[in-house]
Amino acid sequence: MDENYGRITALALDPIEKKPLARFHPGSRILSLGSYGCNLRCPFCQNADIAWADAEEVPWREMTPDELVDQALALRDRGNIGLAYTYNEPLVGYEFVKDCAERCHEEGLVNVLVSNGMINAKPLRDILPLIDAANIDLKGFTDRFYKMVGGDLSCVKATIETMVACPTCHVEVTTLVIPGENDSPEEIESIASWLASLDPDMPYHISRFFPRHKMLDRPATDVGLVYRLVEVARRHLRYVYPGNC
Repeated sequence: MDENYGRITALALDPIEKKPLARFHPGSRILSLGSYGCNLRCPFCQNADIAWADAEEVPWREMTPDELVDQALALRDRGNIGLAYTYNEPLVGYEFVKDCAERCHEEGLVNVLVSNGMINAKPLRDILPLIDAANIDLKGFTDRFYKMVGGDLSCVKATIETMVACPTCHVEVTTLVIPGENDSPEEIESIASWLASLDPDMPYHISRFFPRHKMLDRPATDVGLVYRLVEVARRHLRYVYPGNC
């Protein structure tokens, strides 16, 4: 069993658009939960207080899958449609996510996964039938960038490909644009072209960076640049959205 099984550090009823999901039950809400831990080490992490933490470094409370699903059901009258696994990297708590997701489907609720996509093929195939929608963070499109964060670009691409091929899973992708790292029109166009080869209707979010954690040495992404990159991506994809602007 995962060390952080059932240990909840964050729980909130969020608009579905905050995940971000732009084209999955728009206008609805979803009960969002996080634990602690991550399998990457992004120096620009926006949630480092829980993603880089362990059990001794962050407050948490224990909840069972049944308790979470009961709470999700009780919030239906406020527009809740299910559970979203988010805030930290949820798949480091794979067993807990799977147990909650099974209970959600038993009660007619949906499951949303917000992930960095760093998961091996077999566990992904096993859990994918339980995931109704996902937003995958495609952090960049070079091996250099993924070496900086301690990940593997080919693994994340394979995750996205597998999810897009699943007829029961709605997929959206996000890139946080960091000045001097992954903010060139050429890199964003490469991402958009590749995503369009999988599905030209896949929603793509281009988000603005703010200085965080260990990357305080550069400014927030220029808003004008974000909108220019959105137009670049729209050469290939039908649905492209600016974020954090």
